[in-house]
Order: sequence, then C-alpha cells, then structure tokens
Amino acid sequence: MRSHGSCSIRNGKSGSERVLWFSVSRTVCRKPFKPAIAMRASACFSANWHVFKAFPGGMELATRETSIHQEHVMSASLNAQIAEVFDEPGCDKNQGKSEKERKRGCIKQLSPGSAAGGCAFDGAKIALQPVVDVAHLVHGPIACEGNSWDNRHAASSGSQLYRTGFTTDINELDVVYGGEKRLFRSVREIIEKYDPPAVFVYQTCVTALIGDDIEAVCKRATEQFGKPVIPVISPGFAGPKNLGNKLGGEAILNYVIGTREPEYTTPYDINVIGEYNLSGELWQTKPLLDALGIRILSCISGDGRYNEVASSHRAKVNMMVCSKSMINIATKMQRRYGIPYFEGSFYGIGDMSDTLRHIASLLVQQGAPDDLLERTERLIAAEEARAWERIAHYKARLTGKRVLLITGGVKSWSVVSALQEAGLEIVGTSVKKSTKEDKDKIKEIMGDDAHMIDGMTPREMYAMLRDARADIMLSGGRSQFVALKARIPWLDINQERHHPYGGYEGIVELVHEIDRAIYNPVWQQVRIPAPWGDDGGALGVAQAQAARPLSSAAHGGALGVVQAQAARPPSSAPGWGR
Repeated sequence: MRSHGSCSIRNGKSGSERVLWFSVSRTVCRKPFKPAIAMRASACFSANWHVFKAFPGGMELATRETSIHQEHVMSASLNAQIAEVFDEPGCDKNQGKSEKERKRGCIKQLSPGSAAGGCAFDGAKIALQPVVDVAHLVHGPIACEGNSWDNRHAASSGSQLYRTGFTTDINELDVVYGGEKRLFRSVREIIEKYDPPAVFVYQTCVTALIGDDIEAVCKRATEQFGKPVIPVISPGFAGPKNLGNKLGGEAILNYVIGTREPEYTTPYDINVIGEYNLSGELWQTKPLLDALGIRILSCISGDGRYNEVASSHRAKVNMMVCSKSMINIATKMQRRYGIPYFEGSFYGIGDMSDTLRHIASLLVQQGAPDDLLERTERLIAAEEARAWERIAHYKARLTGKRVLLITGGVKSWSVVSALQEAGLEIVGTSVKKSTKEDKDKIKEIMGDDAHMIDGMTPREMYAMLRDARADIMLSGGRSQFVALKARIPWLDINQERHHPYGGYEGIVELVHEIDRAIYNPVWQQVRIPAPWGDDGGALGVAQAQAARPLSSAAHGGALGVVQAQAARPPSSAPGWGR
C-alpha cells in the first residue's frame, strides 16, 4: 500500500481506519486509491451505505467523513462569499455583532426532535425559480430536484419553462469520475431543445463534495453556446435556507444584473425585490402602479424575465418586500448603481397606501414630476374607500375574533396590520424567521406587550388552541393538523396558499376567506361529543333509555343506542370525528 504524504485526510487516520479508508475507496471506486479522487470516494458515503455495512466500523467512519469533507470541500470563493453575506450593512442585527459572532452567521443550533428546515440549496432554488423564462438545472441527485420543484405557487403571465424540472441525475459512476461532462451535455441538450435566454445551474451537496468545478463548466458552456449559463453556488451543507436565498441573490448580482441595457427607460422605473408572485399577488398591485404610470422594470424574482433582471440596474428605486431573503441585492445595488431602496409591504390597506406613498416620494426625489404625489393621494383615497366598503360586511362578524398567526419574515407584521384593520384580535404572532426590524414593526403595530412567539412546539400550539384562546389559526401547511386536531378553523397564509392576499383586493379576499373558515358549519358539527366517548357517554345513555320501549328495556345497550340515534333530530346528531 502506497503512502500519500500529501493527503491530510488519510494521514489523520489511525492504522485501522487507514486500512478501511483504502478498502472502502477501492470497493466503491473499483480502482486504486489516489489523492485526486479522495473527495469523490468520500462522497460515496452518502450514496452507498450498503457498501460500508460490510466493513467493521464502516458506518461510523462514513458518518465522520461527512463532516470532515464538508470542511475540505468548502472552496475559498464560497467561504469568502458566505463571509461577505454575513457582513450585511443593511441588517442592524448583523452590524451589532462582534467580528467573531458575525463569522458564525445567523445559524441557530438544531434542537433534538425538531425539523431542521430547508437547506441552502433549497433557499437558492426557491429564490430564483420564479424567473419564469430561465431553465433551472439542478446538478446533483434527482431527489434534490424532486424535493425542491415548485414548492411555491409562483405564478407566471408568460413562459412556463420554470415549471419544467431539469436535473443531471448523477449516479455512482459520476460520483467517482466526476459529473462535469454530464453537466455540460445537459446544458447543451436544454439549449438545443428549449432555447431559453439563460440557464441557471444549481450546485448541490454531492457535486460540491466530489469537487465538480461548476463555474468552469458554466463559463465554457457560455462561450460555446452563446447563452448565459449562470452558476448558483449554494450547496445544501453551506447553511440554512435563508443563507441560500442570499447566495442565490449573489449569483444574480455577479452574473446577471448589469449585463444588458433596457430598450428604454422612464423616470418611473422601479424594481421589486423579494416578491415571488405567490398565487399571483403581484398582479393585484401592478394595476395600481400602472394607474400612476409607474413601471416595474424588474421583479426579482416573481414572474420575472431574464432580460428584465439583467437590465434592472437602470431602475430609479428599489422596493424591498422580504428583507431577510434578498437584502444583499438592495444594498449592493445601492452601492454600485446609486439606487435607493426601502422596505414595504403589499399586505393590508394602510401598508399598501404607505408603500405607494413611499415609492412616489422616492421617485420624485430621483427626478420624477412632482404631480406624482398628488395623483398617488387621489388613487389611495379612491381605493381605500372601495376596500373599506367591501370589508364592512365582514367586520361586524369578525370583530373580536382571536387569531393565532404562525408565520415569519415580513408576514409576521404585515399580515398583523391587515387583520387588525378587519377588527380581529391577534393573540400571538410567530417571529421565528423575523429580523430585528420585523420585531420592531410588530411592537409598533401591536404595542410593547405584543405576544411574539419565537418558538412554539406543536404540543404548546395544541394546548393554546384547545383552551379556546384563539378562534382561528393562520399558518403554513405543516401546522394545519394541529389546528384540525383541536377542531379549530385553519387558513393557509404561507407560500403554499392558493389565494392571493396582496394589495387592496387581497385584504378583502383575506377577510372573506377568514369569515368562510370561522363560520363554516362543519366546526359546530365536529365539536359535538360522540355518544360513545367519555364526555358524551352520559348523554348517549340517557337518550337511549328515553327512546327504548319498556318491553325491550332489558335488552342490550346496542339496540337502545340505535333507537336513540333514529329518534334524535338530524340537527342534533353528533359528529363522527373527534
């Protein structure tokens, strides 16, 4: 067995581990061990567990190798990019940290028994996939694409190419010999068949571990095919989903923005950043901007087009919708191109009006005509009057109803404002994914005694709902079963929802859906205790005895129950579920 003095991984092992290392690498790779393929052999630990079971201690070594090789594989460029993202001047919380704390980033330690949440790859994918005319190619195992495809209902007014899942679907041989050639062939096939304006290539954990140079492949493909092929370097092990959002934004900044010029510009051009057009929410606000003559030069990334994003550096104002995901785009565009930005919200009547005023004010400061301010106020007055008139019907029914809001980010405060306008009482709002600015806005809206929930377990959530401290819960799909178990109405407020809640039209739709959920007759039905349960047994027996004839009084209880159910009016029939 040859000695490899240059292999720090190999030299750091004990004698028995070294033998196992060589044995495993030769078994998986089917060739003599070489330092050049050390990382590729180690990547097989995640894909070939059956191989390691044959070796004493193989599973333990495989588990350790996962963490060891993550440190070796994190390239200098990726480490530098992550460090730059963590040093974010637009985040007050980040700037308040020491240099050591800043390097650690915003990653929270995982607690046993809780879900880990999305990875960095998932964050980059969901941030960029709403660019609708781009081919999104995942370089990795097929499961990475399958688990991330269309996990947001981002709507498109044109191309549907973004809804086609592309993956290189690498296998064991690619892990050993490298997947760069397969990636190049995949890019060529996509361009020949679909002719997109650009291809986004997403790095995953496995392809990062085996050392595929995605940036070099993308550069070569761009030169050969004459189409922009953009590397998105955000492997899952780099960090959580929020970091992936920002790394996706870095790819846009480094390779897309500023590479094209718009056909024409106007004094009213703006960019909307961090808006994903969930269920078509952007289309509820765009008509308002159109009425004022304001043009959305680019939306990053909901219903976006590659050429629009590439020419977005010519906008006059940037609006930041979700600062936690893409604040780095807004701050760097301000430094590079002098574009001012602000954070606004499309949720709720008051916030929508404030957003329109802020856009108009910044555009006037950037050189737009002064009459824009007056026209904006006229539009706001007309739209607010129409929205309040439509909400009045629901407000009388909803005033005083208690809402538990389990969401995060910008929705933790923007939806609160919208609900309060409808007369609803907020008993708690989740701030698990909210920034310091988000929390400050919650206090501004709800007061200093606002009940902000940083982390609530399903058991605590269930106890709160069961004790009737809330009349309805608004959350994502992962929490819906807690509400249903407590027999409490539930409404989807997260990205999986099927109804748009943006703009003046959106708040009316939100109030309408809450009213439908709370007053659905099914809740009154399922809350009636079943006669065979502990809490309904006495009622069932009494009704059975009252309905049973004297001649059959000595017979079994089953007959009495059947007769009782037959004699009971339909309106008081017990529910079948608990």
